[in-house]
Amino acid sequence: MFDYTPPPTLLADRVILVTGAGFGIGRAAALSFAAYGATVILLGRTISKLEAVYDEIEQAGYQKPAIYPMNLEGANPSDYENLANTLKTEFKRLDGLLHNAAILGTLTPLEHYDIKLWYQVLQINLNAPFLLTKALIPLMKNASDASIIFTSDDVGLLGKAYWGAYAVSKFATSGMMQILADELETNTALRVNSINPGKVRTSMRTTAYPAIDPKTLPLPETIMPLYLYLMGPDSHLINGQTLKANDENIINN
Repeated sequence: MFDYTPPPTLLADRVILVTGAGFGIGRAAALSFAAYGATVILLGRTISKLEAVYDEIEQAGYQKPAIYPMNLEGANPSDYENLANTLKTEFKRLDGLLHNAAILGTLTPLEHYDIKLWYQVLQINLNAPFLLTKALIPLMKNASDASIIFTSDDVGLLGKAYWGAYAVSKFATSGMMQILADELETNTALRVNSINPGKVRTSMRTTAYPAIDPKTLPLPETIMPLYLYLMGPDSHLINGQTLKANDENIINN
C-alpha cells in the first residue's frame, strides 16, 4: 500500500473535480479531498448519489461542495464547454481533475462483442475523459499548481482475453496520459499521471470477479493516500507516471 501521510491542509483553497463521484472510489476520493481542505465538484449521472455525497461532506463540516450532473455517454463537446464556462464563472480556476468514471461492459471474446456496447464503453471510458480534459486545460492553466489524474488498470497494461472494450479503453487512456504529460511538461504548472487502484472493493470489481468475496478486498478509503499525494503539491515533480495504489511505489523526486 502506498505510504503517505498528508498534512491537514494539503488541499486547502483548491478546487477539484471528480467524475463518477457518487459511489465507490469516486465517493471516497471526493470525501478525502474535502477532508484535506478542497472544494470538490461532484460530477456524475445519478443526482441522488451525488446529493448523498454532498450531504456527507457538508455534515462533516468541510468546504461546501458543488454538484454538476452529467451523463458522460450522451454529453457532446458543447456540454463540456458549458461546464468549463460555469467553473470559470464560479471558481476562476481548477486545481485538480480526477477521471474516475468508467463502465466495465462485458467480458466476452472480441469476436462476439456487442457493437453498441463497444461504442458505449469507449465513449464513457475514453472519449469523455478526452473531451473533459480538452475543455478544462485552459482553466487549469490558471492554477499555480494543478494535477490531472487518470485511472489505469492491470488489463490496460497487458492484454488479457475477454476484457474487450474496457481493456482497450484503458490501454488508450494510458497512452493519452503519457502524451498529455509530455505536451504539458514544459512551461506549465500542470502535471498528468495515472493511478491503478488494484484490487479494491467496488461494484465493478465484484461484477468482473463474481467468485471473489468482496469482504476480502480493501475498501476504497484505504487507497486514498496515493490520490491525495498526486493531487497535492508534494507530487509537483511527478509527471507522466502510472502508480499502483496497492503496491510499493518508488517515487523519484
